[in-house]
Formats: sequence, structure tokens, C-alpha cells
Amino acid sequence: MTAHELVLRLPKVVLHDHLDGGLRPATLIELAAQIGHTLPADTPEKLGEWFVDAADSGSLVRYLETFEHTVAVMQTVEGLTRVAREAVEDHAADGVVYAELRWAPEQHQNSGLSLQEAVDAVREGIAQGVAAVAEHGKTIVVHQLITAMRHADRWEEIADLALANRDAGVCGFDIAGAEDGFLPDRFPQVWRTLNDAGMPVTIHAGEAAGLESISQAVHLGQALRIGHGVRIVDDIAGFDTDQPQLGRLAHWVRDNQIALEVCPCSNIQTGAAPSVADHPISGLRDLDFAVTINTDNRLMSGTSMTNEMTRLVNEAGWSLDDLRDATLAAAWSAFIHHDERHALGERIIAAYDQLTN
Repeated sequence: MTAHELVLRLPKVVLHDHLDGGLRPATLIELAAQIGHTLPADTPEKLGEWFVDAADSGSLVRYLETFEHTVAVMQTVEGLTRVAREAVEDHAADGVVYAELRWAPEQHQNSGLSLQEAVDAVREGIAQGVAAVAEHGKTIVVHQLITAMRHADRWEEIADLALANRDAGVCGFDIAGAEDGFLPDRFPQVWRTLNDAGMPVTIHAGEAAGLESISQAVHLGQALRIGHGVRIVDDIAGFDTDQPQLGRLAHWVRDNQIALEVCPCSNIQTGAAPSVADHPISGLRDLDFAVTINTDNRLMSGTSMTNEMTRLVNEAGWSLDDLRDATLAAAWSAFIHHDERHALGERIIAAYDQLTN
């Protein structure tokens, strides 16, 4: 059995997966034709290749430009529902048993949808996907993670939207988009509101911007997880040596086991890491940081959870124990209640035991 075949059978938890970054190329072509949107390629194969090539620029800004096409076809109830349903189905086919799909409702109002209508459409799509998966004997739990765009001024409004839907499938709040220059202190009151309400927060930090971004995420934003977070190595002197010295921020992140939502393939594309073999995730794992493995944008990176994990095995020497530990870290960092985390962890351990014994 190849590494890919074995990894495909493992249970997976994905905490950092953008809904508008995971469309099927064939679906994108169909939806674009319905609204008259011009795409850069006309076959699923060529379109998939275009997205990977366009995203593989080493620039986060250029990477984000690819979303103009995916967001364009997600402006209706039908489009949002279909994309959400297929995301659930694709993750389940890849062995994912728990997923948090993050997306920014404010980007899906060009055709007149209200923020609530957009959230309702995605919730319906998730429900349809979960039901379809169940018909094939599989079980997957999927939640929405509502995101505000960093460069816009709607953080408070989007935070209120997340809070209003916290008992209807929304599990947390995030800010995303161009990181450098748009740090959490733009709207400090948002974090007080969310914290007072007990809403879990994850913040993109430490990808395109450095330690100040991470510091604001965990201290001002009181984030329980960090989206990417690989630049935390800037606060670890001698990171690649036998005697690394952690700074105050690195200690804080590790001491509190603030999960790092690491996305290896995406990090390479945006220039946050040189390769899978030399990705900081392995060193951070060895230092007992709470590292988790994620896809970020499956379309732009031409990836899946199985691909991310298999590449870590083949290119970075990860073992099955390493994959299990990262998956358990993700389960224990999921934005669900303690008993649900415990049950998810037990499911993961049992599946690994069955596959490896």
C-alpha cells in the first residue's frame, strides 16, 4: 500500500479551509456559464491548472486575486448552496470527519442577497452535503466559520452576524484577506464584543505579516487558533539548531497550546515556506507547538487533506504517529464543546489503531 493509499483511509480534521477556495473546476465552469462570467480556461483540467499556476506566484496578493472568479459565481442562493454541498461531499470522500468551512458573507451580496440569506444558503448546502454523505454510510460534522475581510470596514457587522447564527451552525469568527497593514487593532472593540459573548476566534496571522500580527491576534484578539502562524519562528532564535531559544511570544503560543492552522502547500505558494521538506511545521512539531494540517484553498493549491498529509510523509519524513498527533491537536482545537472534542478524538484514535494494528 502506498503512502497516499494509506493516508486516504485515515480520519482527518480540517480547521482552515476556505469555501470560496475549494470549488470543483467543473462546477465553476457551469456556474460561470449561467451568469455570463468569463473564465481563463474552458475545460475542468485546464481551469484547475490555471488556478494552481496563477496562485503559485510567491505573492499573497497575487494569490488572492484568483478569488475574483470563484466569488463571482457564488452570488446566489443556488450557487452558494451547491458549492457548500459539494465541499462537504469532497471532504468526506477524502476521509475528513470534521470540517470548519470559512467564508466571508460580505463578498456574496453582488446580486442582492442579504448577509443572513447568504449564511442560510451555505447552511442549507452543508445540510444537503451531510445528508448525501450519510446515504453512503459516512459521517461528517461540518460548521461554518464566518470571516470579515480585513481591508473592509464591516468587522462589527460581520461579528454580529456570526453571533446571531452561533446556534445555527456557525462555530467561530475570523478575519482574512491582505494581512500586512490590516492588523486586528483596526477595530479593537470587535474582539471585546466576541470575547464577552464567548464566541471562539481564529485570526489569520503570521503568514504575510510577522510577529506583531501574531501578537495582536493572540493578545488583543484573544484568538484560540492562528491561521497559518508560521512566522512564529521569527521569535525562536536558532530555530534550525539543537538549542532553539523561544521568545516571549513563542512561549505564549506554545504554553497556551494556541493551535497553528498550518497549510503547507498554500504556504509554499505565498512564499511563507520554501518547500514541504523545509517547512517550519516539522520544527514546530518537534518543539511541541500545537500544529494542525490544513488545505487553505483546495482549488488554488490543487490539494486535499490527503495530499497535504502524504507530502509531509514523502517529503518531510512524517510518520503515522505524527499525522495522528496533528489530527488530534486539530480535534482538541475545534470550535465545539469539550464532550464533542472528546468523542472526535476517540474516533480518530480508534481509526488509527484499526488501520495500524
